Amino acid sequence: MSRETPVEGTSRPESPSENARDRPSRYELPQDIRPMSNARLGILVLLGAEMMLFSGLIGAFLVFRMGNITWPPPSHIDIQLPRAVTGINTAFLLLSGWTMFQALRAIQKDQVKQLRNWLLLTGALGVLFLGIQGSEWAQLIRSGMTLQSGVYGGIFYVLIGCHAVHVIGAVMWLVIVLVMAMAGRFSASRHVGVEICTIYWIFVVALWPMLYALVYLA
Repeated sequence: MSRETPVEGTSRPESPSENARDRPSRYELPQDIRPMSNARLGILVLLGAEMMLFSGLIGAFLVFRMGNITWPPPSHIDIQLPRAVTGINTAFLLLSGWTMFQALRAIQKDQVKQLRNWLLLTGALGVLFLGIQGSEWAQLIRSGMTLQSGVYGGIFYVLIGCHAVHVIGAVMWLVIVLVMAMAGRFSASRHVGVEICTIYWIFVVALWPMLYALVYLA
């Protein structure tokens, strides 16, 4: 039996093995979809844990709040929380969220100098927030409201203090990012460190108005 010779100008039929080799596997991700980096996944896990923590603290506060006919309790009725000053301080913290977002936008455009400037301004606003809050606490302690002065003082300092610790952590993280930015470690194509720091900072900023309304205004 003679073997057929392909007609000139026609292509040789591909074997099944060649077709399988050329076809993309159904388990491969499309080229426009990239897997999430470990850093981004890590910050999402961290934020999930933080939300659970603050949900528990807010729940405990509401239990104590609903369990008392008068709030603040009679033992603390003469102590006034600095609502006006804290409201201004809240504005400073919200402004820091905007400046941090501007820092991220700057590095996305490869504007390294602007990134440093926005990070410096954000850090200054964070330190200002902590300084004003510290002075408020000193005034409250002088007025007799301490961690040991009953449930009201205890839940106040635990809830607000927990947020203050997170702001301190965010400022420390921002300082590390700023040092890396000054060393030229970030660019438009390499700025995951700035991105995850921004996500955490905005989370801390967004959490505060809820605490302010719940503790100071309710």
